[in-house]
Amino acid sequence: MSNTLTKTAAARQKAANPFSLSAALKNGGPVIWLSCLIMGLGNLLSGQIIMGLLFLAIEVGVIAFLAMPSGGFYWISMLPSLGWREQQKVFNEETFVYEYVAGDQSQLILLYGIASLCVIALFVLVWQSSVRSGYKAVYLKKNGKHVPNIVETVRGLFDENVHKLLMFLPTACLAIFTILPLFYMMSMAFTNYSKEGDHLVLFDWVGLANFKAIFDSTSTIGKQFGSVLTWTLIWAFFATFLNFFLGTIMALIINRKTIRYKALWRGCLSMTIAVPQFVSLMVIRSMLQPEGIVNRMLLNAGLISQRLPFLTNATWARVLVIIVNLWVGIPYTIMQVTGILQNIPAEQYEAARIDGANVFQTFFNITLPYMIFVLTPYIITQFTGNINNFNVIYLLTRGEPMYVGNSAGETDLLVTWLYKLSVDQQKYNLAAVIGIFTFVVLSIVSLITYRSSGSYKDEEGFK
Repeated sequence: MSNTLTKTAAARQKAANPFSLSAALKNGGPVIWLSCLIMGLGNLLSGQIIMGLLFLAIEVGVIAFLAMPSGGFYWISMLPSLGWREQQKVFNEETFVYEYVAGDQSQLILLYGIASLCVIALFVLVWQSSVRSGYKAVYLKKNGKHVPNIVETVRGLFDENVHKLLMFLPTACLAIFTILPLFYMMSMAFTNYSKEGDHLVLFDWVGLANFKAIFDSTSTIGKQFGSVLTWTLIWAFFATFLNFFLGTIMALIINRKTIRYKALWRGCLSMTIAVPQFVSLMVIRSMLQPEGIVNRMLLNAGLISQRLPFLTNATWARVLVIIVNLWVGIPYTIMQVTGILQNIPAEQYEAARIDGANVFQTFFNITLPYMIFVLTPYIITQFTGNINNFNVIYLLTRGEPMYVGNSAGETDLLVTWLYKLSVDQQKYNLAAVIGIFTFVVLSIVSLITYRSSGSYKDEEGFK
C-alpha cells in the first residue's frame, strides 16, 4: 500500500513538472545533452532565436569573465593563499627614481574570489534554466505544438509568470547587498585580518583560532565577550518586556471609557516618535553629564551633595539606558496595543460581565491571551531589535564607562562592541566572529520561539 502511494505521489510530481532538469537530462536526447555545453542550442533549433542567443551570450560573458587574465579563475586560484607578494620599492636606472611595484591585497582577493564563486553559483542556476527551457521548446516542437516566441514570453511575464518578474529585482538585490557581504564577512572570521601584526594588507587563513580566542574564558578578549554577552541578554530582556508591559498598561488606561481626551494623551505620548531619536538621545546625554543641567539643578536645590555618576558608573549607566529606552519605546507599544484593543470583540467583554468576571479576570482571560497571540511576532522582532539596538547605547553612553585594557565598555552590546572592534580598533577578524555568533543565536532563538507560539501553530484558530 505504501509503495503504491509513493508511486502515485511521484507520478503526480512528474506530471506537475514535466520539464524539470532531471526529465530534460533523461529524455532530452542529443540536442539537449549538447545544450548542456552550448547554452540556448535547444531554443535556437526550435525557433526561439532571441531566447537562445540570450542564453548563449550569458555563457560567453561568464566564460570570458572567468578566463580573462585578472578574471574570476585568477581570484579563485588566489583564495587558498590570499596573496603573498608585498609592495616593492625598485630603483629605475633610466629615470633615476624609486618606483613602487604594487603587491597583493588580501582584502581584494577575498572579495573578488567570493564574488567570482557567487557568479559561478548564479551561472549554474541560469544553466539549469536554459536546459529546461530548451527541453520544453524541443518537446513542444516535436509534438507539433506551438513554441512561444519572444513576444509571447515577455507577455507571459506580465500574466501567468508575473511572479518571476516581480521577484527578479528583490532577489538580485538580496544576492548583491545581503548574501555576498554576508559571505565576505563570515570568511573574515577565519583570517587574521586586523591591525595587530600589520595584517591589514596581507593576511592569512587561521582556521578557528579567532573563535577559540573569543570563547576562551581565560583570555582577555574571552572575558570581555562573556561580560558583554551577559549584559546584552539582560538589556534585551528588560528593554523588551518592560516596554511591552508598561506600554500595555498605558494603552489600557487610555482606552478606558472613563478617560477623556484619548487622542490628546496618545498624541502627547507619541511625541518621542516624531522627534528624531538621534536628537533626543544626544540632548539627554548632554543633560546627564557631570556638569549637565540635571546635576546642576539637583545641586542647586540641595537634593544631592555631589554630582550623580549617570554616565561614569557602570550600574548607573546600565539602569539609565533601560529607563531612557522606556521613554523612547513605550509609545510604539501603545500604538500597537491600541489597535489590538479596538479589535477585540465587545461581545466577549459583555459575556464576561454577565458571568460576573471582574476587571482582572477579564484582562487575564480575554485581553492578555488575545494580545499575546497577535503580538508574539512583534515581541520576537522587538527582542531581536533590542539585541542589535545600536542607537540607544552608542548615542547615549558610547558604551562607557571604559576600563583600562578593555576594548568593550560596561554598557556595550555585542553590536556596539562589533562596531568598535571594526571601525575604531580595526580588528576585523574578531568583529566577524561576533557578527556570526550574533546572527546564529538570533536566528535560532527567533525561529524556535516563533514556531512554538500560537501565532504560528494555530494562525486562524484563535477565537
